[in-house]
Amino acid sequence: MHKDDHMTPNERLTAFMTGKPMDRILAMPVVCSMSGLALGMTHKEKRSSALNEAKAQVAAYKRFGNDLTIIEYGLHGVGIALGSVMNDPEDSIPAIMSYALNDLNHVDQLDIAKLELKNDKKLQLHVEATKILIDELGKEVPTGVLISGPFTAAASIYQTESLLRATRKNPEKVHQLLQFCTQGLKTIYREFIKAGAVILLCDPIASGTILSRKQYLEFVLPYTIDLMQDIHEAKGMVCYHICGDTTAIVADMVTSGCDMLSIDNKVDLAYTKQVAGGKVPILGNVDPVEVLILGNTKDVDLAVKSCIQKAYDSPCGYILASGCDLSGNVPLENVDQFMASARKYGKWPLEPQNFMS
Repeated sequence: MHKDDHMTPNERLTAFMTGKPMDRILAMPVVCSMSGLALGMTHKEKRSSALNEAKAQVAAYKRFGNDLTIIEYGLHGVGIALGSVMNDPEDSIPAIMSYALNDLNHVDQLDIAKLELKNDKKLQLHVEATKILIDELGKEVPTGVLISGPFTAAASIYQTESLLRATRKNPEKVHQLLQFCTQGLKTIYREFIKAGAVILLCDPIASGTILSRKQYLEFVLPYTIDLMQDIHEAKGMVCYHICGDTTAIVADMVTSGCDMLSIDNKVDLAYTKQVAGGKVPILGNVDPVEVLILGNTKDVDLAVKSCIQKAYDSPCGYILASGCDLSGNVPLENVDQFMASARKYGKWPLEPQNFMS
């Protein structure tokens, strides 16, 4: 437990979920991609082994006292297992260089068995990292796994631009691909749930910046609902996040059945509280780039204060979070400040005069 806290994250989360007092607001900077920085590791070193991934999360938690540790299965895992080829950068997240599926009409040739734990070495690594992390810290802090939603999984198999065109020109095959991805993700999610992780379902290619609301309702929401139901049948918990401007679909996202809703900094927290706050806890949304990567500690303090001011009284509860995963060379002192400001403005019981001016 961090020296400046009076409860463990597990104790704090239990109090949050049961409506009981806490020492402070829950605070979850998405310390995932950049967690290796806490040990001086490059991203490549961090992702090279299950032990390194777990050790990076342990080091980050011990420094920051953040309320969630996160394993990075990532957004491309489904595609990698099926044959998409990635680059191997030293200090950033790998990107897709070639895709497993070049012709959407060949979708029926995809082999779902490749997504099973026994056949997928990357999945084995991340599940093992989850187990190591939970063995080390599970009595004190919950662990989540950052993993793709159905549309983003499809875009890891078949090039995004072609996939978007196909929603108009070949919708039947797009649906077939999405059905395949949904079934595969169920298998993958269940492995992490069995290991004890919370599912952090992230579907950035379904963003309102990319898809219209009509496309979201046709090609994303039905499959997401199916996944949410399967997660709950497996006794799992899920937080739902879509990057970018999702203002037009925030209300629709809640109907997915998610347990918590996370929003990007492009979406107004006050609006989210209005349309979704009475249905699920909401998370957000300190700007991960302009504030946490490019800003200074004063910028971070003001951003945390603003978020708490907007959403502290959300009816189903509010969790302070970054608007997205922190990737790249994030100044660690900015994450320190994020947590320090959470402890300052979010001290329980919440005193609005402390953050309203």
